Amino acid sequence: MQRYTLRANNSDKSYIHIKLSTIFANKILGRIVALDYGRIRTGVAVTDELHLIASGLCTIQTKDLIEFLKEFQKKEAIEIFVVGEPRQMNYQHSESEPLIKSFIERLKQSFPGISVERQDERFTSKIAHRSLIDSGMGKKRRQNKELIDEVSAVLILQAYLDKTEK
Repeated sequence: MQRYTLRANNSDKSYIHIKLSTIFANKILGRIVALDYGRIRTGVAVTDELHLIASGLCTIQTKDLIEFLKEFQKKEAIEIFVVGEPRQMNYQHSESEPLIKSFIERLKQSFPGISVERQDERFTSKIAHRSLIDSGMGKKRRQNKELIDEVSAVLILQAYLDKTEK
């Protein structure tokens, strides 16, 4: 365990605040990263350091996803991956589940110290599309599938946060 010594005098209060923020963000609370995994592209969302806010990060080509996450981890501590779990109305897994399970195995191999959780993602694409309409976004921009994937990842992450908050 790394030990931190903080010395304070009146002139360096902001330095101490920044240093404490860094300690808490990088050493105690890693971010939670949610993935709306798809065969071609994957939406990515991330929490703040305190696990209060879910924000869209980007949509990445799935073939580049592991490398992207490795680069992200160099900048930010990751505590948990949350991968969307597509289910049908009768709670059966969707046809994409074998593809997702294969990805999860690669994810676990690439990030052995980070847990992987699943979150039901039924209706996230429909809800994402509806939220874009409700926000007043124009039709052309709403048809951007990458944006829908990113918003879907945010919905997956928010549902996970809501579930674990209890």
